Parts: sequence; structure tokens; C-alpha cells
Amino acid sequence: MKQTLTCVFLLLPLLAVVTASAQTSTNPSVVVKTSMGSFTIELYPEKAPETVKNFLLYVDEGFYPGTVFHRVIDGFMVQGGGLDKEMTKKATRAPIVNEAGNKLKNVVGTVAMARTGEPNSATAQFFVNVKDNAFLDYRDTSRDGIGYCVFGKVVQGMDVVDKIKAVPTGTKGGMQNVPLTPVVIESVTRAKTAVTK
Repeated sequence: MKQTLTCVFLLLPLLAVVTASAQTSTNPSVVVKTSMGSFTIELYPEKAPETVKNFLLYVDEGFYPGTVFHRVIDGFMVQGGGLDKEMTKKATRAPIVNEAGNKLKNVVGTVAMARTGEPNSATAQFFVNVKDNAFLDYRDTSRDGIGYCVFGKVVQGMDVVDKIKAVPTGTKGGMQNVPLTPVVIESVTRAKTAVTK
């Protein structure tokens, strides 16, 4: 009996290490620092390789600082990353292919690429779902069925996103649902350490 207990106690630290390593993701992540606080997005390069590559190119070149969350709808999503405080669009690279066929769901906390009515029109803008938005999910390859590509998820700081979704909004520059006080993206940087789930 003593030998069995000794073995169990010797294995406990090993079990703890294995469990901890299983809860740490090796996926890249970024920290989005806004005028209302910061949140961390874990990215999914295996599910959306071109989308993650594109997003990280914008991150690495310092594209996002000075852009705002220009479309904020509580009960839907918060969108940003393409316009400045004056609602002027920043120049972007060419659009990317829509990878919504990965079938990741637009559920609370997931991050997806914003686009126009053209399925393959996403560039730099992204949004965080603040509600389960099944109508944005992939259904088929048609223009109306292709959906919006999820490429990550907020894994830390969802309380900050919840604060952003609650800000008062109005109309500015011909656009609706614009925060009355700009919610500015101050930086988007690669996280220095692995994300722990």
C-alpha cells in the first residue's frame, strides 16, 4: 500500500505538467490594446491559413494603430481596423479569399473578417462577435451562403469587448452605429507568450 501511494505521489507532478501543457496553445496570438483596455485574440492558422497570414502582415507592419472600432452593435458585433477617427478608410492590400468554408462558427467571442457583399473582399477589417450569429456561418459556396470567415477567438479580456459593445453610438460620416467617443485601437502586437486556456 505504501509503495502504491509513493508511486501516485511521484506521478502527480508529472500529471500536472502534462495537464498544463495540454492547456497551453501553440497557436499565435495578438494583444489588441484599445482606448478602453486590452484583449487577446488566439489565431487559428490551421483552420484559416491565408486569413491569419493576411491579418499578421497588417499587425507586423503596424497598420492598426490609430484605427477605430467604427461599427458597434450590442447584440451583434464590434467591428474595426480599417477607418480612423475621422472615418477615413486606410489604404489596404488586395482582398483575400474567403475561408469561411473552414466551418468555424460565429459564436460569442470569435473574431471574423469583415467584408462587403462580395464574398472575397476582406482586407484588414475584423469584428468580434458579441452574440452567437449563426446567420453569418458558412452554409454553401453561393454568394449568400458562404458566410464570414472566423479566424480566431478572444481568449482574454472579453470584459473589454463587452465594455466596447455598450458605448453610445450615432451617425458619423454617413455611417450608423459609430461610437460617439472614438474607441481607438492603440496597438495590435503579437503576444510574447503562449495563450493559456
